Amino acid sequence: MTLNKLIPYGFIIAGLMNSSVLFSSRFFTNETINEFDPSVMSNFGLLMILIWGIAYVSVAFSYEKVKWLVGVFAIEKLIYGLVWLNWMQNNNLADVYAEDTMTGSFYASYGINDWVFFVFFSLVFVRLMIPNKTRN
Repeated sequence: MTLNKLIPYGFIIAGLMNSSVLFSSRFFTNETINEFDPSVMSNFGLLMILIWGIAYVSVAFSYEKVKWLVGVFAIEKLIYGLVWLNWMQNNNLADVYAEDTMTGSFYASYGINDWVFFVFFSLVFVRLMIPNKTRN
């Protein structure tokens, strides 16, 4: 299988990872997530994470036609990754785990997911910016 045929599945996996906020938030009923970062992880913020995931999936098989949107996806993931690093530096993860294990797991891992997909979207964007003649 060629790289061009594998890339769409990266978009789908990114979308599925974002949709996991439904489970971590217990379908927007887990107030502990909201409590530990009310500006980013409010129910509205969690809904927007879900919407970004839908956007990733929506272009999975047409990403080559929306290269600048792929760049936007990379920037969005960079921002969430940086926000997560800031949160990790200014909060005690043990406090979150003490209150709710699922929420602790969410806060421990969501930024790792964002950094992984920042790299993925960035690499896809750079690949799309290279003229077709030089791509394999």
